[in-house]
Amino acid sequence: MVEEKVSEDKTVGGKTVEDKKPAAEAVKPTKIAVIRCEIVSEACPGVGCFKAFNERGAHFENYDENAEMIAFFTCGGCSGRRVFRLLKALKKHEPDVVHLSSCMLMEGFYPKCPNLDTIRKTIQNAGIEIVEGTHH
Repeated sequence: MVEEKVSEDKTVGGKTVEDKKPAAEAVKPTKIAVIRCEIVSEACPGVGCFKAFNERGAHFENYDENAEMIAFFTCGGCSGRRVFRLLKALKKHEPDVVHLSSCMLMEGFYPKCPNLDTIRKTIQNAGIEIVEGTHH
């Protein structure tokens, strides 16, 4: 919650002026990125991930209303080749957490990602927290 500036009237040099005090420090929003499977992206538009985020459901339930999804991208295909480059570009936007999408983690409905360990290590090496899952 951001507090409004408090103003008080005071007299300076015989004139009444408004003295604005600074607002309390604004709460920094949690910045979230989601990495999803390139192969699954050919059949899935990402609606489940966005719905879970917007409704703060499933793996997004611990975020408050100030949380922002700042990136939503695919791994780049097997080997996860795009993850390193995109995380490097994303760092200037100061992400707090990267979610691995549910499609990367599930077995059965979609093939489980064969490069999960490498992708996890890339995220960890970037110094960003990992959350496994989005909407399942």
